[in-house]
Amino acid sequence: MTPTRMRWTSVAAAAVLLSAAAGCAAGTDAHGTNAHGTNAQATHGATAPAGQQRKAAQPMSSSAGAAAAAKRDFTLVASGDVLPHASIIRQAQADAGGNGYDFRPMLSGVKPVVSKADLAICHMETVYGKEGGPYTGYPSFKSPPQVATALAATGYDSCSTASNHTLDDGAAGLGRTLDALDKAGVRHAGSARTAAEAARPTLLKAGGATVAHLAYTYGLNGIPLPQGRPWAVNLIDENKILADARAARTAGADVVVVSLHWGSEWQTEPDARQLGLGRSLTAATTGGRPDIDLILGTHAHVPQAYEKVNGTWIIYGMGDQIAGDMINHNGAFDPRGNEGTIGRFTFAPPATPGGRWQVTKAEFLPQWFNTGTGRVTNLNAAIKAGENLTAVRDKIQQVVLSRGAAKDGLVMGE
Repeated sequence: MTPTRMRWTSVAAAAVLLSAAAGCAAGTDAHGTNAHGTNAQATHGATAPAGQQRKAAQPMSSSAGAAAAAKRDFTLVASGDVLPHASIIRQAQADAGGNGYDFRPMLSGVKPVVSKADLAICHMETVYGKEGGPYTGYPSFKSPPQVATALAATGYDSCSTASNHTLDDGAAGLGRTLDALDKAGVRHAGSARTAAEAARPTLLKAGGATVAHLAYTYGLNGIPLPQGRPWAVNLIDENKILADARAARTAGADVVVVSLHWGSEWQTEPDARQLGLGRSLTAATTGGRPDIDLILGTHAHVPQAYEKVNGTWIIYGMGDQIAGDMINHNGAFDPRGNEGTIGRFTFAPPATPGGRWQVTKAEFLPQWFNTGTGRVTNLNAAIKAGENLTAVRDKIQQVVLSRGAAKDGLVMGE
């Protein structure tokens, strides 16, 4: 289709050798056009860039304090595809006054929500070009690396980087993207520069829990994995996902979060592949404990339902967070391509050691990218401020609740 318009606390964990990525789900694919609590870091000891403010760790000076921290609830927020089309790149250039690119203003509308969470996860759909460009939008994306700086400034701690566009600029583009995220202090999951990196689960700290972030994509738009690097991008394979989840537990994860780039573009209802895989993954247990605690879906470009399956929350699709005006498979502008949600989940510690961290509150926050102003909008906040966006919000709410999530306690947050 055609476009138109760290929190920084070390986590000690064993390096675990995970199985090589294999398998690919079928799907269609072209695109249209902290300050809070505890900190997060992957096992391989990155450090925050000089001068960058991250969510500050709370000091623990006694064993009693450490025990209290280990039992503290935490909130996790997650959002959908960051997809910088050419129009988005132009907007970032304008927001930088023509001197470079500044994506921070685009995300300022959701910063209050993201930065207040104990752990915030995004989906970085595209790869970054060389410093200075050239940068391109659809169909083969190369985004300015300043996107990573904006994600960090907004309060994101980790991004899934496995998508059908992960190899748009080959292994070099993949490497530049992870380098830029590292430099900005944002962790990542789903793609890797080395076999050793691919073998390590991304482990983060939140509220006394160690959280593993894993990520996978259904495919790569027909681009083969780089020769000799079968581990470069994680492809969806049920057995691999479960093996990785169990390995993450062995490495110390209390909570396992899986990002899946899946589903059918422009389809509001989750497809058969999503429903089947979701059921299988949430049914898997080890020693009576679920292997996966939360599934976060991206790729469809439209909001999809939330559902509690086998006691585990699945967001089938969060929709796009940043994207230009979107053209669907019928060649028409489709406003759903700029609608989405932020998921917010409160996790509480288990009653007994080794038990499951339970989701005690599940929320969705409707959001919308205003392509006219180039800004992500928290719809409830905008409506409170007097903007006439109730119809957009209500349409998103209807989709989110379409599979009965309200009966399991899902509520709309602010």
